[in-house]
Amino acid sequence: MCYNKLMHILVVGNVLKDVYLNLDSRKEKFEQDKSGTEWIDFSFDASEHHYFNRMSSFGGAAITLEVLQKMGLSCDISDTNFHFDENGPVNSGPTSMYRYILTSNTGVSYIAPSEEQKTAFTTPTEKVDYLFVDRSACLTPSVIDKIIAYLDYSKRTKLVLYLKDLAVENLAGLIKKADLVFLEEGRGHLENYSENKIVYISEKKLSYMDCSENIAVSRIDRLTHLSAYSIVAATILGGFILGKTVEYSLKMARINVENATLDSTLGIDELENIATSTSESNLELIAATLMMPGKGILAADESGGSIRKKFETLGIADNFENRHDYRNILLTTPEIDKFLNGVILFDETARDMMDDGQSVPEFLISRGIVPGIKVDEGLKQLTDFPDALPEETYTDGLRDLPARLREYYQMGLRFAKWRAAFEIRINNEGRVLTPTTAAIDENCRILAEYAAACQSAGLVPIVEPEVMYNGNHSIEQCARTTGRVLDKLFKELKRHGVNLKACILKVNMIMAGKDYSGNSVKSGTTPEEVGRATARFLNEYVPVDLAGVVFLSGGQTPEQATDNLAAIISHGPFAWPVSFSFSRALQNPVLEAWHGDNANTEYAKVALSERLMENCKVLR
Repeated sequence: MCYNKLMHILVVGNVLKDVYLNLDSRKEKFEQDKSGTEWIDFSFDASEHHYFNRMSSFGGAAITLEVLQKMGLSCDISDTNFHFDENGPVNSGPTSMYRYILTSNTGVSYIAPSEEQKTAFTTPTEKVDYLFVDRSACLTPSVIDKIIAYLDYSKRTKLVLYLKDLAVENLAGLIKKADLVFLEEGRGHLENYSENKIVYISEKKLSYMDCSENIAVSRIDRLTHLSAYSIVAATILGGFILGKTVEYSLKMARINVENATLDSTLGIDELENIATSTSESNLELIAATLMMPGKGILAADESGGSIRKKFETLGIADNFENRHDYRNILLTTPEIDKFLNGVILFDETARDMMDDGQSVPEFLISRGIVPGIKVDEGLKQLTDFPDALPEETYTDGLRDLPARLREYYQMGLRFAKWRAAFEIRINNEGRVLTPTTAAIDENCRILAEYAAACQSAGLVPIVEPEVMYNGNHSIEQCARTTGRVLDKLFKELKRHGVNLKACILKVNMIMAGKDYSGNSVKSGTTPEEVGRATARFLNEYVPVDLAGVVFLSGGQTPEQATDNLAAIISHGPFAWPVSFSFSRALQNPVLEAWHGDNANTEYAKVALSERLMENCKVLR
């Protein structure tokens, strides 16, 4: 749908008066019903409880009018004296419907008349290019008949519907006339109606045809669902009228609902200023969400070669069905949203579908988990660097990275991960041979280019410079090498303009190599040694404005990784959130329990729950 700015839009709906009352935060006057829902006891003594921050604003169709007029479009509401001028909303007649909205730290409650205000419609005497039946409209069969009769007369008038209730008499006749329909997910399904004419709105996502845009649930709650949905629909409609692309219109709707206040939406200039630039605040919000206290990030991003090795060890056939079933176990484990802020996916999994027909990213979003993606394409030899040793590597994947990131963003993914690997090699005299300065410099440059590309595409980068656990190096040698890597990495991130508040470091723990046979225990070092050395290292090398630090397990046993994580946490607090992003330390028990047999699915889910619970315990 594409229109021009000269069109006249007539909104059919009701103007409501929203009265916001903020209840104080004490809870003793709330009652719970059998389902656990809290209800306000209105018999409380006003001397003990009170309302504050009282305010009122116009709601319903008035919001739609405000949004469209602030986007520079000509718009009126049918059968009202309400309009919007340069000084704000104006209503020269009485408002016949009041809605009281009570907010407290327990949520939002609505008090409204039991009978909705019926919507009136008078046949326009002037040309109307576009008729928008608003969410606030309460349509009677006679009003629907009048609208249909007008559309039969005015053939060039386009109809857009916002449907919140499909159980309305004679509605089918109106739907047949519609050029576009806004429908809240979960409200019903339109039979025999083309999907390319339906915009779906939910608490977490907007979708139209093959495009989608995630929205902040917290903003929906704060503005109240009723007002926020009107802002979203009107902004999308305004974008279409102005000839914007679908992607751009959905993005403007997200920006408007995420930045609107209770009594004001954004104008077109404000929307365009935000839409045409990368919003650092949004990236920082995603990064903060990934580092929410008490939870971690599951690394389920094994490439085809990596998962093949895991399966072969247990005699599991490496085919799509088994890979799908295994990753389905990880993602459908009950209550993982209590333990995980994010999941890192591999490309195959990100494009897969769940059994209920949802895409994997959509499924994770519906559970309040941020979906992410591994975007590096594996290790290659550093053959073009004479100062590097032949066995050293760099991480490939920069060539087509911007295009891949744009596609991943459209798929709903909101963060990415890139791994660089550094192996400590020591000669017979105890001198460290690798990593060389050349290998560190090149890998850190690549990590910084990747991070900058991620933020330009709207994704939060996780940078993972892993000093590997393999080897016979001491804990001191691990600390010195990891320090060299991070010192160079943060210099490169700064040089490439990466916003550290929207960047996460995934790093190894400071510990002796797996084959070290010095004074410490042969298998590594004690948790106390790891905790003390890692905490000292972090405080020395990690900038305070970084979004957060997550640790990789790097080949440790599940119990070893958890014990060492607990020891690190015990040496806090730190200047940034600290958590885990384990792969093998979470997945090995799951694989062993499943063993390629779906009869063991529930045992495998229990194994994952137990490991997640143990790791989250040490964070809290």
